[in-house]
Amino acid sequence: MNFTDWGVVPYDQSWRRQSELFDAAVAAKLDGRPHRNEIVFCEHPHVYTLGRSGKKNNMLLGEEQLKAINATLHHIDRGGDITYHGPGQQVCYPIINLDDFGLGLKEYIRLLEEAVIRVCNSYGIAAGRMEKATGVWLSGHAAAARKICAIGVRSSRYVTMHGLALNVNTDLRYFDYINPCGFTDKGVTSLQKELGCELSMNEVKHRLKEQLINVLAS
Repeated sequence: MNFTDWGVVPYDQSWRRQSELFDAAVAAKLDGRPHRNEIVFCEHPHVYTLGRSGKKNNMLLGEEQLKAINATLHHIDRGGDITYHGPGQQVCYPIINLDDFGLGLKEYIRLLEEAVIRVCNSYGIAAGRMEKATGVWLSGHAAAARKICAIGVRSSRYVTMHGLALNVNTDLRYFDYINPCGFTDKGVTSLQKELGCELSMNEVKHRLKEQLINVLAS
């Protein structure tokens, strides 16, 4: 696997670069040519993305209101509903051939969740899953359930793109302008909020990379 850090990159630029890597990986697979799996880390300026199955009314702002908070909205080709990306959030886009790891799509998503759960646990935060809700949650089976990481994936020929977004030092006020992932009765949190202090993005990135290697190699 090749790990790449794109730094802070506008969403439309990262989507274009992802799509190029994804198309090249699918073409190589169809042609029987070797191709290196890529895992990309980045952050985005304020942006909302709405997946294929998302409902437009989960975006609570109009175009002028989005401009006022310096955010944009993109309709994209991953699964899932609406989510937010912004500064202080660690985004990870694996463009990988699942056949190389003997994985189906559901198994792969659970491994992404597992990697983030382990990262949270390494900071003393008890994280887990919530039934019928993709992503990583705190107190997932209680009234205080709150999401710390959103996951949305696109797959073709068992090659993946898009991925996960872990709230580290994220400005959580931006989630107030949407129904995150379509939920109206669940909260959103971050590592910073749970721990009461700002974290090093590089340290979180390192821990996430380490855990992704562990779960994909298992």
